[in-house]
Amino acid sequence: MSLPEVVSPEEWWSARVELLGKEKEATRARDALSAERRRLPMVKVDKSYSFEGPDGHPSLADLFDGRRQLIVYHFMFDPSWDEGCPSCSYVVDNLGHLSHLHARDTTLVAVSRAPIDKIEAYRARMGWGFPWVSSVASDFNYDFRVTLDASVSPPVYNYRPADPEWVGEQPGVSVFLRDGDSIFHTYSSYQRGLDVLLTTYNYLDLTPLGRQESWERPTDRVPHPDDDWLRRHDRYDVG
Repeated sequence: MSLPEVVSPEEWWSARVELLGKEKEATRARDALSAERRRLPMVKVDKSYSFEGPDGHPSLADLFDGRRQLIVYHFMFDPSWDEGCPSCSYVVDNLGHLSHLHARDTTLVAVSRAPIDKIEAYRARMGWGFPWVSSVASDFNYDFRVTLDASVSPPVYNYRPADPEWVGEQPGVSVFLRDGDSIFHTYSSYQRGLDVLLTTYNYLDLTPLGRQESWERPTDRVPHPDDDWLRRHDRYDVG
């Protein structure tokens, strides 16, 4: 890629001020969108879900861990795989200290269909400490449109009929609210909607070289475990 034009400090200052105006517009638009997202109607979750964790079989209510809000990252990890998806591994590598979420009455949990023994082995290998449970014994992944199987239900991903080639596990994030004994589904997002979770990309977007991806990813493309544009953090040749 070509490098930016070299200019005088005065010219740089003028260009930076012009860009700042656009950044402020984008920030205001993002704040307005976040406010609209908070007003999105919600749906009561009447179905019972049981998960498999390292210490038992928690329910969806148990995953809240006593807090009012629950964020679920749908981590791609098929029961037949021996390791988790590299792109999902990249997403959770970007997690900060969960105490900041906990202080705002919010719990974050990863959910995958792989059995808990595979999840625990992979988590130990990657050095992660966030909560992670298996949904292999429930319909959770199918109901929240992150496992596509036409024999279970018509494949739908990102709120539209899915490409026939998009079968099996897909990434996503879902949000739930607990009000007394009732649980509500408030939000789910997929594909480029997950960019907001990627702090590494946000840092790289500040730089002249940007994200430096090895191929131009179309906006409607679904990441797949065989993609080579990202590696698990223990598979890079750099520190």
